[in-house]
Amino acid sequence: MTRQQLFENIKNKKSFLCVGLDTDVNLIPKHLLNFDDPVFEFNKQIIDATKDLCVAYKPNIAFYEAQGYKGWQSLEKTINYINKTCDNMFTIADAKRGDIGNTSKMYAQAFFEKMNFDSITVAPYMGEDSVVPFFDYTNKWVILLALTSNKGASDFQFTKTLSPSGQNNEMVFQNVLEISKKWSTPENMMYVVGATKADMLNEIRKIVPDNFLLIPGIGAQGGSLQEVAKNGINKQCGLLVNSTRGIIYVSNKEDFADKARAEALLIKKEMEVLLDKYL
Repeated sequence: MTRQQLFENIKNKKSFLCVGLDTDVNLIPKHLLNFDDPVFEFNKQIIDATKDLCVAYKPNIAFYEAQGYKGWQSLEKTINYINKTCDNMFTIADAKRGDIGNTSKMYAQAFFEKMNFDSITVAPYMGEDSVVPFFDYTNKWVILLALTSNKGASDFQFTKTLSPSGQNNEMVFQNVLEISKKWSTPENMMYVVGATKADMLNEIRKIVPDNFLLIPGIGAQGGSLQEVAKNGINKQCGLLVNSTRGIIYVSNKEDFADKARAEALLIKKEMEVLLDKYL
């Protein structure tokens, strides 16, 4: 998917919502366990209930890897179902890969060729040669971890260090942004910025004004959609805001898909107001 196609979908749906599919077989409604593939059935019903309200889906790969071979089957069926039934839906493999070049090349092949995801999250710690193999694919995206919302983010990401020019005392996450933006363009590179770090978005936008940002952490993690939009929206929206637990696990009963839709609709309506305000 191109950047323009993503922006057009945001405008058409009046939404920049990404729904996380972190599907835990221990948390899904018990009646689904009677299906041959409970995880896929759960995902399918969530997708059917929310696909007109969101512009992206983000399966966290760990939840599928944990189930071994059956989990990979569920993931493959899920991505195939999205690509078959959803028009222009942006898909994110939340895999947080990143290794030496030839290994990253294999990761890219797995998620871009074999599973046909639009994008993959990548950890930049090993530097440029661990990331550039993902850029070999046309209309596929790299989403680099920049500033995350977890408690341990302060262990490294806020450590003071020299800027790439050697002149300023910057934090590590700022170095990540400054250096990595030279590896590609806003046409195929996004950054992960946690919603609980919304107060940092103004500084981030000074470094990467045009890139899309994937923002996890609203809802259950306490991030504010209003603050994210106020500080992060650019001329092409430039935001994909993810909600997972606050949508897919709002009910563990047979009405789970209807309840998920209701929560997604509330977020979508708020996003519609914010888009009208800032675009």
